[in-house]
Amino acid sequence: MNTQTKNGYMLLFVGTDWHKGLSPEEMQKVSERWMAWFKRLTEQGKAVAGQPLERDGKTVSGKNGQVVADGPFAESKEAIGGYFLLDVATMDEAVAIARECPGLAYGAKVEVRAVRAECPLVSEAEAQLAEATA
Repeated sequence: MNTQTKNGYMLLFVGTDWHKGLSPEEMQKVSERWMAWFKRLTEQGKAVAGQPLERDGKTVSGKNGQVVADGPFAESKEAIGGYFLLDVATMDEAVAIARECPGLAYGAKVEVRAVRAECPLVSEAEAQLAEATA
């Protein structure tokens, strides 16, 4: 697997209720640590963007997007609570940054994913066309 990308890496913060049970003072301290972490990464040129996500949204599915439902649901332990878009050279560097996440100590999870240059279906379709015409 190629661990280098020109398109960066995305950290997805999984879990929206990891802060439950913290006192307001603890929540403030974690929030300050989180913002300081993001500010440092931004100043270093490693974080390009990042935002928390609203808990509520819509899920679109079905042929031609005909099904629109409420979700994801705030109580979901696997809901994405926010993201950082990183401009780093390797998966190892992105994982090292993810390991610094202030929410980890409280049960948050961080998913690290490489951003692709194009949809994988484009590559697959091109390969199949090349085989068919060969």
